[in-house]
Amino acid sequence: MDEEPKAAIRQRTFLKGTLYYDSRRASVDCVIRDMSDTGARLTFDNPVTVPDHVELFIPHKQQTLRARVQRRGLNEIGVAFEVERTLDPRRTADAELQQRVESLETEITALKRLVAKLKAKVLPHDLDAA
Repeated sequence: MDEEPKAAIRQRTFLKGTLYYDSRRASVDCVIRDMSDTGARLTFDNPVTVPDHVELFIPHKQQTLRARVQRRGLNEIGVAFEVERTLDPRRTADAELQQRVESLETEITALKRLVAKLKAKVLPHDLDAA
């Protein structure tokens, strides 16, 4: 018994999008009509011809996804997202966050040393006055 892979559940949307192609030298606006973790259905005001590999920018989510055209219609296409590319921004953000944390930890250590020095200078004088 062969089991069919389960299709990802698509959520109906009405998001503005921009398709980029030809090394980002060309673009076309679209409406994302439905979307899942693995793909989307995009509609256009006029018939369009786009290559097989595109980038979909979703301004509302500030997200860019690399995609492959799976299905073509007159004023719409269906795309499948390239999974390995969708994880890249997260990895980059994680690396940048790690660098910021390390920098802040170094700064905190330096500030703690400075506070300790200042306490050593100020506190003995306060004890003499008491």
